[in-house]
Amino acid sequence: MSFSEILIIIINFAGALAVFLFGMKLMSEGLQKIAGNRMRSIMGKVTGNPLRGILTGTAVTTVIQSSSATTVMVVSFVNAGLLSLAGAIAVIMGANIGTTVTAWIISLFGLGESSSAFSLPMFLGAVALIFMFTKSDKLRFIGEFVIGLALLLFGMGFLQQAMPNLEEYPQALETLARLSGYGFWSIILFIAVGALLTCLVQASAAMMAITLVMCYNGWIGLDAAVALVMGQNIGTTITANIAAMVANTNGKRAARAHLVFNVVGVIITLIVFRPLMSLIANITGGMVGSDPYTAVGAAGYNPNAIPMALSLFHTFFNVFNTFILAWFIPVIIRIVNWLVKDKPEDEEYTYKLKYIGSWMNTAEINMQAAEREITEFSKRVLRMYTFLPPLRTAKDDDEFNRTFERIEKYEEITDRMEMEISQFLTRISEGDLSHQGSQRISAMLCVVDNLESIGDTIYQIAATRKNKRQTAVHFDQHLNDNLAQMTQLVAHALDIMDANLDSDYDHADLEQAELAEDEINKYRDHLRDEHLNALKSGTYDFAIGNAYSSLYALYEKLGDYVINITEAIAVKFK
Repeated sequence: MSFSEILIIIINFAGALAVFLFGMKLMSEGLQKIAGNRMRSIMGKVTGNPLRGILTGTAVTTVIQSSSATTVMVVSFVNAGLLSLAGAIAVIMGANIGTTVTAWIISLFGLGESSSAFSLPMFLGAVALIFMFTKSDKLRFIGEFVIGLALLLFGMGFLQQAMPNLEEYPQALETLARLSGYGFWSIILFIAVGALLTCLVQASAAMMAITLVMCYNGWIGLDAAVALVMGQNIGTTITANIAAMVANTNGKRAARAHLVFNVVGVIITLIVFRPLMSLIANITGGMVGSDPYTAVGAAGYNPNAIPMALSLFHTFFNVFNTFILAWFIPVIIRIVNWLVKDKPEDEEYTYKLKYIGSWMNTAEINMQAAEREITEFSKRVLRMYTFLPPLRTAKDDDEFNRTFERIEKYEEITDRMEMEISQFLTRISEGDLSHQGSQRISAMLCVVDNLESIGDTIYQIAATRKNKRQTAVHFDQHLNDNLAQMTQLVAHALDIMDANLDSDYDHADLEQAELAEDEINKYRDHLRDEHLNALKSGTYDFAIGNAYSSLYALYEKLGDYVINITEAIAVKFK
């Protein structure tokens, strides 16, 4: 085989794989857009019940057709404290089951000459949906899904065509035969190859497609193909572990749990390998009328037998291991706790994005990550607000200056958080978004801007307090009590804002937020009227009055930013 022939084969193979992956991406994104925000709601309802977690993981992965995406989402949820580690492990187990749907789609529709017969009618139907029902987002998303599925099937056809006929290259056949001739060690070898290639390709679905085509063309036997699939299950865990590099301790543990589950599952399968393969062969024989172990060209050989057996194995592998290991979730937790030790560290002044460190190719998942980052932003702002009362009660300049420096550092952090989250949201908005998705991005940008403004206003209050202290301006008890009351009213509004950001945006409590804002405005009006009367009567001098009015005005201004946030998510997320 000449260099030019090898190059042409590689280019054709890469192009076919690109078509397959692009179809997979379109299909996945279409399904996620159809599901919308419901995926997050479903995931958020997972409790400590392992069965519910497994079913949730299966359902979500069946919808989005990506176990890696589900697992990354799980890591993010654990990182945010929305999922317990036990619940996360159950969801990951279900995700492994859900991802087997891809193999069945390929086996039933994507191999052989029949694939093109399905693809072209799909294209016709999808184009009709997209161009005839332009006002319906849901129908357009269904059209995108169908186009993705059609491209996936086209890609499978191109992969089959790109694969060279090894009968023309006997040396290659001899090499494969030799690699398959070491008995149990051949199984281990192919597991390692499957894991390595999946780590490199970062798409277990693509590796499954390649394996199925190799089986269909008779390149490898059933045992080698099964070993590749087991290796792919190990290799696919790398995505979640990469995402967990920027996660907290529990997020890292969830990612390690995915790896532990798949490695232990492979070990269990190897223990019962021969009986299991006999069972798979018998079931396949009953379904397609041919033994998947029949040699290529021998009597009774059916090219569909091995792909069908492989799909059966993939499903059985994940269902069987989930059934066994679901009873040992506490043991898995102990293992990952040992693998990832607790690291006590003061993160008060350490700034790093927790949830948007990894970019996913799906807007919905990126938006969920941004929402969790915004929640973290809100928590940071609320913590910053608690530093204001100690400024008033500081016993000496050293205590005051330490508190003021904390507020300064937090203000710098809020500036960076606003910039980086906004950049991430802008990047999402540059993709293909529905009208609802664009509204959500707009709302989140508004939220981020107002959170940063809250941080600035808290700093301005602190700076006013510092100036008051330096100029020896003193308030009497009545003025201090008034400002303490205003502080409490704003704190209540902040708590409502934080609760709305920490929940499903679709159910933001606008009524309570408006009531809190109304209380702040009424009290501000009361303080202003009282202040003007005090100035007229000479109750206190101009320096005291100026500092006092500046403070209650800043608190009221802070309340305006708070209500802007709830209004943004309550209106634009409907």
